[in-house]
Amino acid sequence: MFENIGMPELLVILVVVLLLFGSKKIPEIAQGLGKGIREFKKSIKEVEDQITTTPDKDKTNKDKPDENKKS
Repeated sequence: MFENIGMPELLVILVVVLLLFGSKKIPEIAQGLGKGIREFKKSIKEVEDQITTTPDKDKTNKDKPDENKKS
């Protein structure tokens, strides 16, 4: 998709971004974007951990007799 973007095109894009947002706002935008990506990765890792650990917990719970049941 971005195979044909060269240095002149990147410079034009950077100039447009600089004109739109200003030099003071760009670091704030980059910081917010970094935090968002970090939170997204953290959420994905938590979901992956839940998926991988849940079947193991189910197996161990099935092996143990339920102490609350009355026979």
